[in-house]
Amino acid sequence: MDSPFTALFIGDVVGGRAVACVAAMLGELRLRYGADLVIVNAENAWEGKGPSKREADQLFAAGADVITTGNHVWENWKARPLLSSNPRVLRPLNYPPGNPGNGTVVIETPRGMVAVMQLQGRVFMPPIDCPFRAGLRAAEQLRQQTPLIVVDMHAEATAEKIALARYLDGKVTAVLGTHTHVQTNDAQILPNGTAFVTDVGMSGAFNSVIGMATEVALRRFLSQTAHKYELAEGDWRISGAVVTADVSSGRAMHIETFCVPCPEPPSTA
Repeated sequence: MDSPFTALFIGDVVGGRAVACVAAMLGELRLRYGADLVIVNAENAWEGKGPSKREADQLFAAGADVITTGNHVWENWKARPLLSSNPRVLRPLNYPPGNPGNGTVVIETPRGMVAVMQLQGRVFMPPIDCPFRAGLRAAEQLRQQTPLIVVDMHAEATAEKIALARYLDGKVTAVLGTHTHVQTNDAQILPNGTAFVTDVGMSGAFNSVIGMATEVALRRFLSQTAHKYELAEGDWRISGAVVTADVSSGRAMHIETFCVPCPEPPSTA
């Protein structure tokens, strides 16, 4: 019997110092969980707004195999050439045609070929193409190459994430939620073999309001006017999920989430 496939997914990395945290611990985490594939969501890696080539290079050098992003990637113009030039840096698949980058990639791992897909929700989010129809079409195409398909579902509404996972249950290996930065307590295997969690959580400074400096977040809520986004400092942690699956069928066997402390990262100044 083949050894199972294991994917390690690192949740939304917030800021350059969080990138340094993840880079410092990624090798250790990969060994701890015996991961064949490492995916890192880096949509907040550059000052909270998408990754640039610098952050992507740091994460790839540390052992990331695929980087996913999200809606904030478009707010960093340095990310656009990165999306165009590196197929292992994904943006949500269901943005309209004409945008740079790709929403899926198939890569070789020690357990064979594995596909990674990213989708984005529409509830409380920009009005883009349907993630359900786009995800189903892509899953059917990708299954011609491999049964192992890991989906990053980047969305605000919990119901939309759960619905998407139910819709793709049995057609993909895992649907892992990102974007809200708060890890949920609902990791499970759905009836037809798809692993799911509503949100894998955030990697960065937990002495914060989802990665933002608390004082700035309070000013925004109290004044109801815009204030410059400032990254938080302190209580550094890495959050994510680990999924184990059968290689031949792509069915998930186990899912667990984690949130581990990491040492104070060096300054990026």
